[in-house]
Amino acid sequence: MHAITAHVTTEQPSRLINRLCKHFRHKIEATWDEHEGRLVFSIGECRLVARDQQLTLECQAPTTGELEELGRVVASHLVRFAGDEVTDVYWQASSA
Repeated sequence: MHAITAHVTTEQPSRLINRLCKHFRHKIEATWDEHEGRLVFSIGECRLVARDQQLTLECQAPTTGELEELGRVVASHLVRFAGDEVTDVYWQASSA
């Protein structure tokens, strides 16, 4: 598995987990609570973790192409739902 991670500074990480998971639950498997979420796409999955003023995104997929697509999808939705608070997501390679 290939993996990427991003750490996003935000005042309300739990709110963003809630918004992302509620949005995606109509199309994919999405589970969440106040501190953590999980999105399962056909191409891979993304774990979301809320900490003090930080949202950590951990995505993994079988191929680099699928991982890049997954990262784009999650990041674009996060930026849209966060308003002016998040303008970009910077992914780093990580171990799965």
